[in-house]
Amino acid sequence: MAQRPAEQLHVPVLLERCLDLMAPALGEDSAVAVDATMGMGGHSEALLRRFPGLQLVAIDRDPQAHALAGARLAPFGDRFHPVHTTYDRIPEALGRHGFDHADAVLFDLGVSSLQLDERERGFAYSYDAPLDMRMDATATVTAQDVVNDYSEADLRRILRDWGEERFAGRIARAIVEQRARTPLRTTGELVEVVRGAVPQAAQHRKGHPAKQTFQALRIEVNEELDVLRRAVPAALDAVPVGGRVVAMSYHSLEDRIVKQAFARGATSTAPKGFPVELDQHKPTLRVLTRGTETPTPREIDENPRAASARLRAVERIRENTPPTAQNAQRYTA
Repeated sequence: MAQRPAEQLHVPVLLERCLDLMAPALGEDSAVAVDATMGMGGHSEALLRRFPGLQLVAIDRDPQAHALAGARLAPFGDRFHPVHTTYDRIPEALGRHGFDHADAVLFDLGVSSLQLDERERGFAYSYDAPLDMRMDATATVTAQDVVNDYSEADLRRILRDWGEERFAGRIARAIVEQRARTPLRTTGELVEVVRGAVPQAAQHRKGHPAKQTFQALRIEVNEELDVLRRAVPAALDAVPVGGRVVAMSYHSLEDRIVKQAFARGATSTAPKGFPVELDQHKPTLRVLTRGTETPTPREIDENPRAASARLRAVERIRENTPPTAQNAQRYTA
């Protein structure tokens, strides 16, 4: 079956709000932006159209996303710079195209519509497919490897920590018991195991009973949270004073990482009780959003998957200035 163009497959989440938040940093003709999660190119295309002088570095680990977005963004010629890598490698991606900074960075986190809708990739619990879940098909570890090779203790840990699954122990035990009889190879087989492990009364409290299990496996296979913990500081370090970082999260684990990184930069580091706040202790970031912003009802109607989106943004207001050795010794004495 012929693949539809990318613009017909995906509605970008909170598009205008993201552009408005980034706009003050992108007014110059020489401005550089990073779309750290290019996906099918919706946000990238909007950035390139709104800011005619913009140079855009677009990162994605998914080769299929590069094929679709590359065709969509080809008309922008040498203003579009795609990079096949993970989004914690922002400095390397910029350097590959001759840039030493980014004026704005955008993250649209989580699994993409492309990945959810391509059945054979195994991200969705709503239809049967191979247990894969790799965002980068060239990676080696799949969800099938995780469910069939991990110990019961490790399965319980990732279901609890990455899926926030209340019944992690029961599900992990059921997986181990089932694979002792025959290996689990498809999403449908896994869904049946989860259904059998979760008490009937609790099966639809948070939507589909396998939703959190699939989230946990996807995060484990792609090391999503480890990459994100490195990526947000990398993005913040890449922008100069006046630069902005915008991040959309889709579950509490992602949002917590973003929130904590932004909060650290927006907080004074002066020691408690210190009489004067030195310049080196002043916040390096200014928070641009009050708490998290969410999609409008209209946006959710147009794209139901946007319902869980949570938007945060910051502006760099001061360069990072590490304390001198003398002061560092004084503060830790």
